[in-house]
Amino acid sequence: MEELKTSTRVLLLSAVIMIVILVTGPLGYKFDLVPLMPSLASLMVSLLGSMLLIAIGLIFTLIAVKNSLPRNRNLLLVSLALCLLPIIVMGPQILKARSVPPIHDITTDMVNPPAFEALIKHRVHAINGLEYGSEEMPAEELSELQKGAYPNVKPLEVGLSQSDALARAQTVLAEQGLEIIATNPESGLVEATATTLWFGFKDDVVVRVSETATGARIDIRSVSRVGVSDVGANAARIERFLTAF
Repeated sequence: MEELKTSTRVLLLSAVIMIVILVTGPLGYKFDLVPLMPSLASLMVSLLGSMLLIAIGLIFTLIAVKNSLPRNRNLLLVSLALCLLPIIVMGPQILKARSVPPIHDITTDMVNPPAFEALIKHRVHAINGLEYGSEEMPAEELSELQKGAYPNVKPLEVGLSQSDALARAQTVLAEQGLEIIATNPESGLVEATATTLWFGFKDDVVVRVSETATGARIDIRSVSRVGVSDVGANAARIERFLTAF
């Protein structure tokens, strides 16, 4: 069974390598060491590699159990556990991506989306633009997709003055971990940026507070700088904001 012992060690080492790839690929992009596409590809390498190793590991584990090799069996079980991590991390993201439309610009006002001011200069290297809709997906199609996928993303009417609502919007954004970039009382705008922990992806957010006869209306827009799909992140962010407000 010397071959099995060697294979067990190789499998364990391979499982560790899959974890390293899973972690370092996204971090490499976050710290400008690796371009986006290779970084995303590393996740698939980690996921598919781990699935292959699990299949091989199960066979080796059965052999180890059959031949009463507890040390090999235990090492193989550790390898299998390590290989589950990329699946646990990536599986829900893949399922989520398949369940939501491939859009990255979400707003409570699809007729007159809140416009960015201060954040424009921060997006000079962004792949995605700030115009609502595009040639590939006109504004009408984008709004219909959003309505179908995120029916709870709607304007919020509050009984606060415009200035109080603007201050409240800034507070809520800060409490939810966004970096406040600018507040403009004249235009009733608060602009902020959300940065993901793993990849360091940045989504830009603008809240527009409009005065109404009974108080103020809150509109919010969240736009990803990169990626065709945001995997539902922008809509979830807006819903959290509206609920917290």
